[in-house]
Amino acid sequence: MRVIFALWMREVRKYFRSPAQMIGTLGSPVMYLGVLGFGLGPIFQRAGEGSYLQFMAPGIMSMTILFTSTFSGMALLWDRQFGFLKETMVAPVPRLTIMVGRTVGGATVALFQGLLVFGISLLAGFRPAHVLVVPTAILVMALIALVFSAMGTIIGSSLKEMQGFQIIMNFLVMPIFFLSGALYPLRNLPAALTVLTRLDPLSYGVDALRGVLTGRMEFALALNILALVVAACVLMVLGAWRFSKIEV
Repeated sequence: MRVIFALWMREVRKYFRSPAQMIGTLGSPVMYLGVLGFGLGPIFQRAGEGSYLQFMAPGIMSMTILFTSTFSGMALLWDRQFGFLKETMVAPVPRLTIMVGRTVGGATVALFQGLLVFGISLLAGFRPAHVLVVPTAILVMALIALVFSAMGTIIGSSLKEMQGFQIIMNFLVMPIFFLSGALYPLRNLPAALTVLTRLDPLSYGVDALRGVLTGRMEFALALNILALVVAACVLMVLGAWRFSKIEV
């Protein structure tokens, strides 16, 4: 447990030691909230869907968590390049312990980033249904962070060079975001798109977070939570397997 805690603290310290990175990663969420939230708001409202800011803010929080948690796993490449990973791997502790510590640390950082976007959303005019739902929303955000931090560990353990980063962004991370329903309702979609959205674990995270914060859900909350828990378990197992095979 001490090793897990030490690795967790290392990831959290790196986050708070770099305020420029912390603020820089807020650029995209602020742009989405400002440009899309207010730009498409009148159209969304005329379609009878209500406030677009209320609809999309939980999706932007989830997007921030997705990107941050995935990138934290990609940091394995940097640690491998600069030798820190080798120093960690030769320690007399199981690799599973190292993987869990790094993954939980990455998930914690992603959760902090999601909470920052939640604060910005409040400033922009987003209002949760009740203040008492905020703790539940934080738990949902933590679960989303764990799912995609584990996915980031799988990616970071599989890649050997940073050249593969752009491929991962274009063919995995961005489709996960755009298929999640963060920016549009998941009702009345073409059949093929409906299937893809149901296979996307972020769809259930966005829907759960939106449902908790605003009361608007496409699926049952229990189904959303179950899907996230299953995805977290599967990805943690795959992440542990890939991490055990990593070469330094």
